Amino acid sequence: MEARIKELRAEIDRINRELLLLLSERGRIAAEIGRIQTELGLPHYDPVREAEMLDDLTRENPGPFPSETIKRLFKEIFKASLALEEAEDQKVFLYSRKAHPEPTVVEAGPATIGGEKPVLVAGPCSIESEEQIEQTAAFLAERGVKVLRGGAYKPRTSPYAFQGLGRRGLELGAAAARRHGMAFVTEVMDTRDVEPVAEYADILQVGARNMQNFALLREVGRSGRPVFLKRGMSATVEEWFYAAEYILAQGNGQVVLVERGIRTFERWTRNTLDLQAAVLAKQETHLPVIVDVTHAAGRTDLLAPMARAALAAGVDGVHVEVHPNPLVALSDNQQQLDFPGFERFLEAIRDLL
Repeated sequence: MEARIKELRAEIDRINRELLLLLSERGRIAAEIGRIQTELGLPHYDPVREAEMLDDLTRENPGPFPSETIKRLFKEIFKASLALEEAEDQKVFLYSRKAHPEPTVVEAGPATIGGEKPVLVAGPCSIESEEQIEQTAAFLAERGVKVLRGGAYKPRTSPYAFQGLGRRGLELGAAAARRHGMAFVTEVMDTRDVEPVAEYADILQVGARNMQNFALLREVGRSGRPVFLKRGMSATVEEWFYAAEYILAQGNGQVVLVERGIRTFERWTRNTLDLQAAVLAKQETHLPVIVDVTHAAGRTDLLAPMARAALAAGVDGVHVEVHPNPLVALSDNQQQLDFPGFERFLEAIRDLL
């Protein structure tokens, strides 16, 4: 009997090796299918195809394993094959550290983003007048801020709210930034505006509401300007990365990922700061990552603690809104810091800069 057991075990070992070779061959074929699907822009996971394969296998199951066991076993094989396909994708995605191991450093005028020191991005939600943006730029430049933000075109929930000054806002923001040795970043909302915005701005911002506006992503990619890509308020990290890929695929490697909070059930804050997404972005991509604490919190009393947490986590900068007199601001007046408030904010994070 012992000899028979030994003989049967040897047979199982042989079958194990055959299964291993078959699984390896299946994996190579699945990876090739995945490569072609990626080139065609097709999804890797096809639930209909998986259901058909499981139905065929259970129908042809000769036993002794019950059909449910066969389904469980093959589902694990399918899952492993899908993971292999996605791992192969990571080697070719331009945002991935597997394709570009060294961190990207973005140079925009006098600002360096992704270098040895974190950068501060600050300025009003909207550019409202020459006096307002000039006063803000002068104040921030004196305190070492290298990137001036200010909206010339504003996406607003209500179509009747202040929508920005348009081209006049671009002129005022660019002029103020140049006078004070700063880079100017402003949002672009429409493919038709990319060229005029790029004429004035050092950095083009794609806002959360436009993160999956693929035509706009391609257009800002072609502009050759550095791009701030904000994560959509309901976007997954993967979708955020894919949005960056649209820009990178146009030959523009100057992309900065901006985590600005996601929409959750919480009502005490404007959004919920997903700091782990920012850390994950630093690990998985070579792109600089900054955190917009203003839009994440939506309230000024949380900005310094959130900024400290972000900087301690190793992000490349913090984005905050500053206005000479937020009480009379034409947009988002509840969440913008006044000048004394920014002084306190800066003092609270100075040891991390």
